[in-house]
Amino acid sequence: MLADIAERRRPAADALKDWGLAHRFAGSGDRAAIASLVYDGLRRRASATWIMGEETPRATVIGMLRLQRGLAASTIADLFDGSRFAPEPLSDHERERLANGSLDDAPPAVAGDAPDWVLPSLQTLFGDDLLPELRALGRRAPLDIRINGLKIARDEALARLGHLAPEPTPHSPMGLRIPLGEDGRGPALHVEPEFIEGLYEIQDEGSQLATLLAGARPGETVVDLCAGGGGKTLALAALMRGHGRIVATDADLRRLAPIHERLRRAGAEAEIRTPRAGRARADVLEDLDGTVDRVLVDAPCTGTGTWRRNPDAKWRLRPNSLALRVSEQAQVLDRAAQLVRPGGRIVYITCSLLPEENDDAISGLLKRQPKGFTVIDASTVLSEGVPALKPFVRLTRQGLQMSPVLTGTDGFYLSMIERAG
Repeated sequence: MLADIAERRRPAADALKDWGLAHRFAGSGDRAAIASLVYDGLRRRASATWIMGEETPRATVIGMLRLQRGLAASTIADLFDGSRFAPEPLSDHERERLANGSLDDAPPAVAGDAPDWVLPSLQTLFGDDLLPELRALGRRAPLDIRINGLKIARDEALARLGHLAPEPTPHSPMGLRIPLGEDGRGPALHVEPEFIEGLYEIQDEGSQLATLLAGARPGETVVDLCAGGGGKTLALAALMRGHGRIVATDADLRRLAPIHERLRRAGAEAEIRTPRAGRARADVLEDLDGTVDRVLVDAPCTGTGTWRRNPDAKWRLRPNSLALRVSEQAQVLDRAAQLVRPGGRIVYITCSLLPEENDDAISGLLKRQPKGFTVIDASTVLSEGVPALKPFVRLTRQGLQMSPVLTGTDGFYLSMIERAG
């Protein structure tokens, strides 16, 4: 599967699904264990092959077992014993590399397991913290859920979900963190009775915090312009508690499809405007231009902040992908600028760490709208939203950045822009 993913540049989930269909004799436990090996191998692909001295899928797995899982060389050798279902025994060369291979002289792209062409941008953001942050992006992500305040309080949910051993999330007052198993996989939360009842949604703490910082208030008209499957729409509805108007839409009607069932399950209300397919699609938000209190732009992006969850994505990322996303971000920001009323606000969010998609996108909007918009200072955004979060984010030129090392979340960016009254 590692070879298939690398050669065909395909998502890991697709390769795993195809393998499972072709090997139906493998039980769910085997498939889960294999998936965990694949994802861990992708997390440490560059560093693992560096210490092993060769770029092969086998070297990736062997090096990963040492670097990611911390197994001793003797333990790895015992696993590679050539017996039925086991890999061939380690060669003398592999044993030597396991014993002596080192990342001491590895370049940052190798030591941090990242494409080298994005390092200048990440260096701009992280400075001396570049390598620690890259290594944190190579670790497994935690499993967080957002408690649905429309139906249950977090303390009550904590007791009711006791069988999952949850803990409150460090920063979000809406979140709980569920422990992962040794293989890095969590329980099947989507089959729990509490999920089916709509008491919680699976959502990274960073995404929860971004919604809180968006500052939506009861009574406002809020547009979720890139709603996707509705994660932030649901969180907004819980914060506003039915007082006000939420309008959700997305340019990709396929991504929007799950939102209806999720709203029903959560007991939340939002107006869903689905774009029409075809070339002559009408603007489904035209009647709202210049009237919206708050426009949430959860912009399409490269997803560099989610590499803990999607390690295969970093190896598929190319400069032309970034250029496409930057273009899309400019378009959606310009549309938000049309929607927001005088004195209203645009909240721009990405799950990216690249300044080109974050600060630079906001600077581009301000150049295109030189008199109409100003950035609200990030310290003010934090004070109004989650004051205790300030020591755990990086303040940037135009907003704030969360990161795995500093915040313990995925890499979310947020900027708030106000239209002149």
